[in-house]
Amino acid sequence: MMKKSFVIILSIVAFIFVQCTNTAIDKKVSDQKNINDQVIETTQKALVEKYGSENEELIGRGVKHAASLWRASDGTTSEFENFCLDQYISNDSIKEAVFLKISANFESLWGHQNKIILDLNENMHLNNGPYHSIDAMFAAYSPSSHFADDFYSNKIAFVIALNFPPFSLDEKNEIGKNWDSLQWAYARLGDVFTARVPAELSQKIGNASTGSDIYIAEYNIYMGHLLNNENIKLFPENMVLLSHWNLRDEIKSNYANKENGLEKQDMIYTVMKHIINQTIPEAVINSGDYDWNPIENKVYQDDNTVELTSEPNSRYQEILNNFHALKATDEYYADYNTFVKRAFSGSKEIPQEEVEILFDEYLSSPVAKQVGELIKSRLGRDLKPYDIWYDGFKARSSISEETLNDITRKKYPNEKALEADLGNILKKLGWEKSRAEFIASKVVVDAARGSGHAWGAQMKAENAHLRTRISGKGMDYKGYNIAVHEFGHNVEQTISLHDADYYLINGVPNTAFTEALAFIFQKRDLQLLGFTNENPDKEYLETLDLYWSVFEIMGVSMVDMKVWKWLYANPEANAAQLNEATVNIANEVWNKYFAPVYGINDQPILSVYSHMINAALYLANYSFGHLIDFQIEQYLVGKNFSDEVDRIWSIGQVTPQIWMQEAVGENISINPMIEATEEALKRIK
Repeated sequence: MMKKSFVIILSIVAFIFVQCTNTAIDKKVSDQKNINDQVIETTQKALVEKYGSENEELIGRGVKHAASLWRASDGTTSEFENFCLDQYISNDSIKEAVFLKISANFESLWGHQNKIILDLNENMHLNNGPYHSIDAMFAAYSPSSHFADDFYSNKIAFVIALNFPPFSLDEKNEIGKNWDSLQWAYARLGDVFTARVPAELSQKIGNASTGSDIYIAEYNIYMGHLLNNENIKLFPENMVLLSHWNLRDEIKSNYANKENGLEKQDMIYTVMKHIINQTIPEAVINSGDYDWNPIENKVYQDDNTVELTSEPNSRYQEILNNFHALKATDEYYADYNTFVKRAFSGSKEIPQEEVEILFDEYLSSPVAKQVGELIKSRLGRDLKPYDIWYDGFKARSSISEETLNDITRKKYPNEKALEADLGNILKKLGWEKSRAEFIASKVVVDAARGSGHAWGAQMKAENAHLRTRISGKGMDYKGYNIAVHEFGHNVEQTISLHDADYYLINGVPNTAFTEALAFIFQKRDLQLLGFTNENPDKEYLETLDLYWSVFEIMGVSMVDMKVWKWLYANPEANAAQLNEATVNIANEVWNKYFAPVYGINDQPILSVYSHMINAALYLANYSFGHLIDFQIEQYLVGKNFSDEVDRIWSIGQVTPQIWMQEAVGENISINPMIEATEEALKRIK
C-alpha cells in the first residue's frame, strides 16, 4: 500500500514538474524576439510606399526600434507589419495632437505613482516613531513596477516606439542643437521605452534600494557615549549624528573650536575608519546602551568592559544587493548593457570615460598642492585626512555654532515655521511677491528621520517636499544649512515642472543641474539670516572654498566609479572581499591625488560617503553640480538673480552641454574654476 502510494506521489510530482517545465519553456519562447531584419525591411518598404520617401529616415528608425522591443507574445511577424501600417502617424498635426494626449496621460500616471511612493515611504523618511517591518514592506512596493509590462501588453509602448523613436547621445548632442522644444519633447518621449525589463526585476531593484535606505537612515552614532583614553566624553550627552553626513558636518563645525576641536575631529575620523573597515561594534550603531572608546575600540557598560561583535560587513552587503539587482537587468539593454553605462551615458548623458578623464585632470592640477599649503598655514599644523572638509574659507567659520544654533532654533522651532518662511526667503533672494508666493506654495516642509532630502512632484497638481532634521529644540544650524540646500532643489523642481514648454521635457538634464541650484542657494544661507560679509577678499575665499570642496568630492566620485568597475570585474565577490577592495581602491585614489597634497599615504576616508551605499553612482553629480554652479555664478554677476534662475531652470531636459550653452553660453569645463583658484591664491596669503 505504501509502495503504491509512493508511486502515485512520484507520478504527480513528475506531472507537475513537466507542466512547470513546459510552462517555463513556453514563457521563454514567448519572451524571445521574433522580428528579423527581413521583416523590418519589408515593413519599412511598405510604409515608405504608403507615406512617401520624405518620411523614410524616421520610418526606418521607428520600425527598427519597435522591432527591437517586439516579442513573440506580442504577435506574429505579419501582425507586427500590420500594426506598423495601422499605427504609423505621418501627419504632423495629428502626431502633435497624439503626443499631447500621451503627455497629459503620463503626467497623471507618473504624478500619481510618485504621490503613492511618497505616501508609502512616509514612515521610512519622516520622524514618525520607530520602524516596524510593515513600513519597509510598504516602502519596497513600487506602483510603477508593472508600468512597462502593461504598456507593452496594451501596445501603447509600440505606438510610441514606432512614432517617437529614441536618438543616441551623440545624435542628441549634434542634431539636437537645432531642435525646438517640441522636437526635444518628442525625443524624450522616445526615451521612455528603450528596454523591456521584467516587472519582477524592477521590483527587486526597488527592494534592494529600500533596504539600503533603511540601513543608512538608521546608522546613527550616539556621540555622548564616546570616550577618549582618559574616559572623558567630549560630546553632549544627547548628540546623535547620522553617518556620514552629520559626522562630516561635526568635523566642519569644530574648526572654530579652539578648546578641544582637534581632539573631537580626530575621534570622529577614528569612528569613520571603523565604519569603513567594519570594525565598529555592531551594538553601538544607533544605540546609546554602551559607552565606546573608538581609539582602542573598547566597549563598556556600567563601567565594565564588554565584548561585542563587529558589524558583519553589512555596509558592503548593501552595495552588493544593489549591484546584483541592477546587474540582473543588463541583458535587457542593447546599448547601455551595464549599470555604469546606464548611470552615465544614460541618466547623466555624459559617458563615464569622459567623466573620469575630466576628474583626473582636475585632481591632477598642481593648484591642489598650493591650496593645501595655504590651508596648512592657516591651521598652523600639518594637514590631516579629514581636512578634505576644511571649513576655514567660509564666513560661517568666524561665527560660533552656538550663535548660529540660537538664531535658527528661535526662527524655526518646527517644520511649519520653515514652511511659512519659504516665501520670505525667496523675496530676500529677489523674487517678486506673487512669484515668490507661488513657488513657496508648491513646497511642503517635513521633519526628516535621516539627514534630509528634496522630493519633487511629478505633476503640477502636487507639491514638492523639503525634508530636514529638526530636534525637539528646533532646527539647529546644520539642519538649516541642509534645508536651504534642499530648498534650492525644490525651487528647481517647481520651476522646471511648471515652466518647461512641455511636460516631457520638465526637469533638468541630470541631477547635477539640480545640485547646482541647491549649492547656489546653500552658499547664501548666512545672507538669509541677515549676516553680511564686507571682507574685500570674500570672492577669492569663496573660490578657494569651492575649489577644495570639488577636489574632495571628485576624489570620492573616483572611488565610487572604480568600485563599480571592480564589481563588474568581480561579480561573484562576497561582502568581505568588497570591503577589502573598496578600502584598497580608496587608498589608491588617495595616494595618487591626495597624498602629494597631505603628505600621508593610505587613508580610506574617501569611501565613507553613505551615497555609495544607498545612491549608486550618484556622487559624480555633486562634482558636476559644483562645476556648473561656479560657471553659473560667474554668469550671474551683474544680472538679476531671480529672473536668470527662472530662465535657466525652465530650459528643460535637453543634454547637459546643450543646456549649458543655452544657460551661460559655454560647455561644462574645469578651466574657469582652476583659473579663478590660481587668481585667488595670488590674493590670499
